[in-house]
Amino acid sequence: MTIEQAQQEVDNWIKTYGVRYFSELTNLAILTEEVGEMARIMARTYGDQSFKKSDLDKNLADEMADVLWVLMCLANQTGVDLTEAFQKNLEKKTKRDATRHLENAKLKPESE
Repeated sequence: MTIEQAQQEVDNWIKTYGVRYFSELTNLAILTEEVGEMARIMARTYGDQSFKKSDLDKNLADEMADVLWVLMCLANQTGVDLTEAFQKNLEKKTKRDATRHLENAKLKPESE
């Protein structure tokens, strides 16, 4: 599935099952909430925190998909073509950072 197709699928779902989009500000708050849920799993899986019983049934992939879903809702609501935006963003990063990371001593393997 392409990003464009995913945006269309979200739009179709909203129009079929969701009645209408929540307001942009509500969706921004929901996006923040979903990112927080993803962060909680990351902190407990890869960080120093231990899991709480209430966290054990959480799934990182599902939380990432929730973030993507709400981001696509916001893109649809605001007229953003995420395929085009991502391509432009990738071009910007490639031009700006063409040698930046390669020359960063902090990123070199310790064996060098």
